[in-house]
Amino acid sequence: MEFRSDVSVELVKHNARDFDVAMAARVSTIGAEGLDLNLPTEGLINFLMRDRHGSPFEHTSFTFYIEAPIFVVREFMRHRAGWSYNEESGRYKELEPIFYKPADGRPLRQIGKAGKYQFVDGTYQQKRTVSGDIERVSTEAYTTYKRLLDLEVAREVARMVLPVNIYSSFYATCNARSLMHFLSLRTKDETSKFPSFPQQEIEMVAEKMEDFFHFYMPETWVAFQRNGRVAP
Repeated sequence: MEFRSDVSVELVKHNARDFDVAMAARVSTIGAEGLDLNLPTEGLINFLMRDRHGSPFEHTSFTFYIEAPIFVVREFMRHRAGWSYNEESGRYKELEPIFYKPADGRPLRQIGKAGKYQFVDGTYQQKRTVSGDIERVSTEAYTTYKRLLDLEVAREVARMVLPVNIYSSFYATCNARSLMHFLSLRTKDETSKFPSFPQQEIEMVAEKMEDFFHFYMPETWVAFQRNGRVAP
């Protein structure tokens, strides 16, 4: 049994440059002349972001390989527009005994009502109980899963006993526009024009993805920040 408190995000491949955005935008005004690599891009990209001309940002792509607990994966896959997914299958392979357990510093208590709540640190007793119960229940569930497999029960049936904190892995492919929409909802940032309230674990995934976005499309990322982290 392995218990983790992190997520993994790898950039498998990408076709994403600031120039790609500017090139796509310029075809509407200067056609093939927009292929000139010497043309400036920063001002145009900020204009597109500010006035929400979104389609040029779709001429890019990122493919990520992500390892996260199933409850994060299910929340992630609510993002459909501009995304493609392929996930590890519990029907076709035996799942590994890797489970998520919150780190010691993870807030445990929810205060307030829906739409206006916050999370605060748990008590010593809460932390100890959460940690111990997650380890116990996960171990019992996986032991049962293995016992069913040993009895030659189909994997698609045996997996029914497993909790949502077991890890899964998947590929996620998106364009810069859909990625910015995801980041605007799944990260908390003081500069954001609209507040967001992501669960900590999916925010951990989003932050790692944003690092790649910032690195490969720095002018687009700056424009995203400058204009309140609103996807165009």
